[in-house]
Amino acid sequence: MKVILTADVKAQGKKGDQINVSDGYATNYLFKNNLAVPANTNNVNINNARKKAEAERIEAETAMAKMLAKQLQEVTLNLKIEVGANGKAFGSVSASLVETELKKLGYDIDRKKIELDTIKTVGTFYANIKLYKGVSAKIKIIVAAGK
Repeated sequence: MKVILTADVKAQGKKGDQINVSDGYATNYLFKNNLAVPANTNNVNINNARKKAEAERIEAETAMAKMLAKQLQEVTLNLKIEVGANGKAFGSVSASLVETELKKLGYDIDRKKIELDTIKTVGTFYANIKLYKGVSAKIKIIVAAGK
């Protein structure tokens, strides 16, 4: 029996997949637990429309992320950290500090998406920002002594 999964089913497939299963498994487990619907013409058309809408949504979000990545490539953050006599910083530049500085510039980026090596000295560094699946941007961070 052909069915369309309405949820992810382990060892069978993901939501929206059309699979072939035995009649007993379909009626006694999948339909009973609302994990699948029969693959009749109406349900297949609904599933295809849903997949098409999802693909369009992902395409639009990817395009928006690419535009944002292009804007972020040109961003340079100038940060000042307190430095001791030997040139070492008393703290470090963290992802939350980068997030705060980006918000000041009008970019709403979550700190969890910012990949940053430990910065404990002055100099020029780069941070990678993951914006969307397969889309990321590198921003330049210039760290100077001061407060």
